[in-house]
Amino acid sequence: MSGARRTVVKVGSSSLTTASGGLDADRVDALVDVLAKVRSGGEREIVLVSSGAIAAGLAPLGLARRPRDLARQQAAASVGQGLLVARYTASFARYGVRVGQVLLTSDDMSRRAHHRNASRTLDKLLAMGAFPIVNENDTVATDEIRFGDNDRLAALVAHLVHADLLVLLSDVDGVYDGDPAKPGTSRIAQVRGPEDLAHVEIGSAGKAGVGTGGMVTKVEAARIAAAAGIPVVLTSAVHAADALAGHDTGTFFHPTGRRFADRLLWLKHASTPQGSLTLDDGAVRAVVERRMSLLPAGIAGVDGDFSAGDPVELRDTTGRAVARGLVNFDAKEIPRLIGRSTHELARDLGPAYEREVVHRDDLVLLHP
Repeated sequence: MSGARRTVVKVGSSSLTTASGGLDADRVDALVDVLAKVRSGGEREIVLVSSGAIAAGLAPLGLARRPRDLARQQAAASVGQGLLVARYTASFARYGVRVGQVLLTSDDMSRRAHHRNASRTLDKLLAMGAFPIVNENDTVATDEIRFGDNDRLAALVAHLVHADLLVLLSDVDGVYDGDPAKPGTSRIAQVRGPEDLAHVEIGSAGKAGVGTGGMVTKVEAARIAAAAGIPVVLTSAVHAADALAGHDTGTFFHPTGRRFADRLLWLKHASTPQGSLTLDDGAVRAVVERRMSLLPAGIAGVDGDFSAGDPVELRDTTGRAVARGLVNFDAKEIPRLIGRSTHELARDLGPAYEREVVHRDDLVLLHP
């Protein structure tokens, strides 16, 4: 942990703001003090994924709690994002460090050109000595293209920048085997796989009402990153220095898998399927067991209104989703392809139809 060359740190809204909304300058400064010190040696790079834009915009707009409707959330983010970055800019300026803002939507992880640009921008900011601060672009993100929470965003960013470590900071100092507010519970120091948390009931968002996730999204983000080969520390913001120094704090998630294509990580964990394709038994075996592309002959049904390039779920005949992929045809085209070979389709409809419905390079399994 202490030897990680490149680290992504994520901090939640509750660790930066007051319960009524508005930034807590002392909390921001305390976090910056830790990050600037770790970075000052010149051997470690840090990317910060920071929540807090919507929360910071609540008080200035006279909102008592985080609004439920998307339009007011976007308005609060519009006001709060400027305040958030201005606060970070002033705080890092104490150390002579410049701040660079990077706002992302899930489209930036899925579209190859966007993904390449985001990666290049973050790499260049680090190379030029600036401190990248990433947030979801809440002012324009719709329900269809939102990450859903910044914990998930942080896991994807860690993969995007080839991070050696992900540190998730919140107002709780780790995962507990029960309600941490009750006596008799203890911190789970290490998680080596899903079985270590099988008996644990994970809590949702806190009472402050300024964030979106709670422990559920943090554990899920940790699992996403660990499955992609990135170790994760989940702890409280007050223990940030200990976490970055490699001390025993919070909950450490051991890597459980290997790194794979960034867009496939997005496809599995952050995409929103726009429809589904039902596969016959032979096609399920071909896709799941033999890792082959989905051909028209293996499709038994189609549901939804999607366009070519959209993510869709691939389901077996019982309705269970077995995979997710980027489809090569519009939903309205699929019915006339069902059950037919690509050679037959090319002969009757033209050479553009002699191809896979979902190519194996654009497909990810949903279960081990």
